[in-house]
Order: sequence, then C-alpha cells, then structure tokens
Amino acid sequence: MPVGHSNGRSRRSSPRAQRRAERRKRLRRTILLGSAAVVVLSATAYTLLPEDDDAKATAGRAAAQPDPTAGETADGSANPVPQGGQQSPSAQPSSSPAASPASSPTPSPAASKPAEQGAFKTSAAAGNAQGKGPARRWRIEVEEGSGVDPESAARSVEAILGDPRGWTKDPKYGFQLVAAGQPVDFTIKIATPKTTDLLCDVVTPELIGETNCSTTGHTVVVNLKRWQEGSPQFAGTPEEYRALIINHEVGHELGRGHESCPGPGKPAPAMMQQIKGLLGCKSNAWPYDTNGTYLSGPSVL
Repeated sequence: MPVGHSNGRSRRSSPRAQRRAERRKRLRRTILLGSAAVVVLSATAYTLLPEDDDAKATAGRAAAQPDPTAGETADGSANPVPQGGQQSPSAQPSSSPAASPASSPTPSPAASKPAEQGAFKTSAAAGNAQGKGPARRWRIEVEEGSGVDPESAARSVEAILGDPRGWTKDPKYGFQLVAAGQPVDFTIKIATPKTTDLLCDVVTPELIGETNCSTTGHTVVVNLKRWQEGSPQFAGTPEEYRALIINHEVGHELGRGHESCPGPGKPAPAMMQQIKGLLGCKSNAWPYDTNGTYLSGPSVL
C-alpha cells in the first residue's frame, strides 16, 4: 500500500478498543479520587493532631498546678496546718522510696512540762552578789494565777539568802539574783500544791499537797500553801516559815543533807524536816544563830 494511504479502519476504532479506552478512563478517575481522598484525610489528620496534643498539654499543666480549692473546708475557709508546721501527707508531693522519713518536730519548752503543770512568770528583778563565796546565780518564777507577785517574792527570797543567819554566814557560799533571760545555777519556783506535787513527784499520801522540794534539775519548788500559811508544826509567822523553806531547800542545792533534832528544847536545824514534827526541838528557820554558830543536828541517812 502506497505511503500516505490507509485501509479506512484507522479512522474508526473497533469496539474492543473503545472498551479498553473506557476502562483506562475509569481507572484514572478511581486513581484521582483515591488520591484526593488521601489528601483530604492527611489534611484532616494534620489539623486534628496538633489540637489533641494541645489539649493533652493543657490537661498536663492543669494537673501539675495546685488545685486552688485544695486545703479548704467545705465553706471555702483554709484548713489549718497540722501541728508541727507540716502539711498532711495528702497535701505533700510523694517522695521516692529511698527518701528518709521526716523527723519529728522538736518540742517546745511548753510541750516538755508535765501534764497539767501550770505556766510560770519569771521575775524581772536583779540584785548584787551576796556573801563572800562564788555567787550562785538564781531567779524566781511564780505560777500564774497564784496571786503572788514575782518581783515582791524575788526581793523576799533575796533578803532571806542575804541574812547574816543564812547560808552566806559561811564564806564558802554566795548568791546573786538575776533577771529573766540570764543563765542561772538554780531556779526557785512558787507553785500551787497540785503543780508542786507534779514537780516533786509526791506520792506519800500525807505529803500530797503539803510539802516543798529540791529537784535534781536544780529547781527549788516552794508550795504556795506553805508560802502563804506556814506550817502547823512551826511556831512562827508565815513569813518566818518562808525563811525555813528557802534555807532548807537551798541547803539541799548546796549539797546539805537532812539533820534531826539535837535534843529536847534545842533549836531545830534548818536542815531538819520540821513539817514532819519537831521531836522535842524548838522551831527554827535559820542555819546559824545570831552569834554565828551553826545549828546542827545528827545526820539522817
């Protein structure tokens, strides 16, 4: 066949060829639709995923921040911090297993006093050294509500310790009243009978509410009842019996032990427990007489 001529069939496709062409068109449309769907899904995912991450981040930040209502009661008032200045375990961040447990708070001086012991007020009075020996510093504390003025009581005791019939008659001894906040060698407390029994560990029935004492903690405890009323065993005024209380209990602070009656009609030693009876001796409040003689008696072991 000459070049440039055809047999006429090329101008018109066969039915078979048309079917093939139609399938190719449908395939292309399917591919295009699938691609479009992938693009739409990708865009949707791209749009949604950042918002989800932000929501999670916001929730995380909210969880990390303290709840403004935490530590409040139902009416919106703040819960008190537990005792010791520590928050309750529910308000504290959790600790690792290796963390050591928190130590107990140190007790305050008020927390260390015996149960039901009263509060004491310290005298602000101060004085000069008395006697020739090294001055033992002391102060006075009065239980609140006792009705005793701390300043007047301090001056009264100072006069007793400085009396020429007192312990300063011995050149080995000396005393000095110091004010609150100063270091001391011993303390004199005037306490109600109930508090005295607690401080003195009184258990003997006949002595409950009645006696005074000197403790191992360098504390002289004066029973308010005895300070105000004296003793039925003592033939003298309450003021004179106060001298016996101070001289006897401070004598223990100086290392003196108990003594007994040296004989009928003789002065009872200041270191005798005269509240338990005089055993024939006469009432006496002072370690020395006016001549400077020590009024002694047999030692009580």
